[in-house]
Amino acid sequence: MFKITIYLGVFLIGIGSCQSAIGFTTPSAIAAEKKAQDIALEIGIIQRLGAAPMIDGDPEIKKVTIQSTPGDTLQVSFPGKSKAAPIKTQKVVLKVNSTRLSQPKLAEKLILSDRSTFETAEDSAKSWQRLGIEVEVAQPGRWQVWAKRDVYQTPLIRRWLLHSLKANGYEDPYLDTKILTQKPDIVWEIEGQKYNQDEVEISSGKNLVKVNTTEKTEEERLYGGSLRLQPNAHGEFTLVNQVPLETYLRGVVPHEIGPNAPPQAVAAQSIIARTYALRNLRRFQVDDYQLCATVHCQVYYGLKDTNPISDRAIAKTAGLVLTYDNELIDALYSSTTGGVTASFEDTWNGTERPYLQPVIDAPKPVWDLLKYPLDNEQTFRHFISLTKGFNETGRTGVFRWHKNRSIADLSQDLRQYLLKTRHPLAEFKTIESMEIQQRSRSGRILALNIQTDLGKLQLHKNEIRSALEPPRSTFFYLEPIYNKAKQLNGYSFIGGGFGHGVGLSQYGSYNLAKLGWSAEKILAFYYPQTTLKPLDDTIVFWQEDQEDSLTSINK
Repeated sequence: MFKITIYLGVFLIGIGSCQSAIGFTTPSAIAAEKKAQDIALEIGIIQRLGAAPMIDGDPEIKKVTIQSTPGDTLQVSFPGKSKAAPIKTQKVVLKVNSTRLSQPKLAEKLILSDRSTFETAEDSAKSWQRLGIEVEVAQPGRWQVWAKRDVYQTPLIRRWLLHSLKANGYEDPYLDTKILTQKPDIVWEIEGQKYNQDEVEISSGKNLVKVNTTEKTEEERLYGGSLRLQPNAHGEFTLVNQVPLETYLRGVVPHEIGPNAPPQAVAAQSIIARTYALRNLRRFQVDDYQLCATVHCQVYYGLKDTNPISDRAIAKTAGLVLTYDNELIDALYSSTTGGVTASFEDTWNGTERPYLQPVIDAPKPVWDLLKYPLDNEQTFRHFISLTKGFNETGRTGVFRWHKNRSIADLSQDLRQYLLKTRHPLAEFKTIESMEIQQRSRSGRILALNIQTDLGKLQLHKNEIRSALEPPRSTFFYLEPIYNKAKQLNGYSFIGGGFGHGVGLSQYGSYNLAKLGWSAEKILAFYYPQTTLKPLDDTIVFWQEDQEDSLTSINK
């Protein structure tokens, strides 16, 4: 195992004026802007070099080409060889090879729980910690809670812990055991020469670098900041972009909110993207970086396809974050709510967030949620039939949708999910019936009962979207489809929204911005009880539940 460190300096966007989102310059805004510029993030832009793709259909990455921009050069040096002169070049090629081990090696982890999202996995981790078990959260595909590897180091200790847990009625834990005969190895080529050093540093005069994992020029991406190739917790390598916070946002905001969004919607997205990033620096602690570049965090494409509207919004809101009790909020957002936002606990397990509560997603009152909560099935069906007056009205295919799926296809969906989660009913043949057992006040499904030929199981919250293909959200109801012989042939999924529905609706913010709402007003609507503040040293980025009295993160 070795580490490549690639340094390309720091690329900062031109901030221009020090205006806040509400249009004035203050000393605190200037200080917040400077603090934001000083924060560097670590983003895993290629997470699993040397592994099979995490998403079916994605190509396996075997080669990464790193180049300078026109008129610039890279300087490659080896810190372990202090007397060696730096190598100047325009291109470095990293190749992933497989090396046969001299003798087989045991790779084993004790998996305590397996979850579809980081939020629920983290809540599960806290439960194991309360039992006195030291844990770590990882994402080998789905999110998992591991018994901490450097604590439970030997096969004997891991098996003793597993036996104790099983004896006390815990069914989820299992051993993931592999015998390795090969390991991934990185070789890099510079000017026709191959190098095998443990650490490599690369700098660039223009502080820009091009990265490509294919032979297609159009798929090349441009990054500011620095790059580092490092080992991860899975026995492979991760390419990490070390990038200033405000530069990172240039590669996030236009891809998350869309290139044609109204300016105030883009400003709102800039603030919550900044808040989200700083609160979630712990996500990949097990791999020694902070965030990913995918939908499991925020979509990040580097400096490719930056947008002038987004750049202006990022500059005008520089350093502004959203807080609750002087802690960064869990700044969750989704494409479309379907007409009402969800509370945090409607989707994930974990501590209630007071600022993430159901809000009717409309500029004027169209429904009284206090008088008519959507946890009643008939009330929910009436609500889902309404289409006018909402912020997302007219968003075809996402605000309201209707999808049919056969029993055979639903059974296949569910089998694949149960196999991934090692469920005891994974070998069932067919679904016999499905029934919504419980809804939340916002109408989200909390529990879905499924009867199979082998027995009954229950899916909860976001598991439903992971297990079944049709639903774009958990905001739907079911209608059985019968054939001519009156036999169950499938189900219609009739619902609304796209995504988890918690926090800001991106399409909803479009409408509010077009109505003349400011970014500050949009954020106050979707995140009630929160405060918009410039970054300063008093703001807590994230902390464990107060009752746990564990450490906080504030960098």
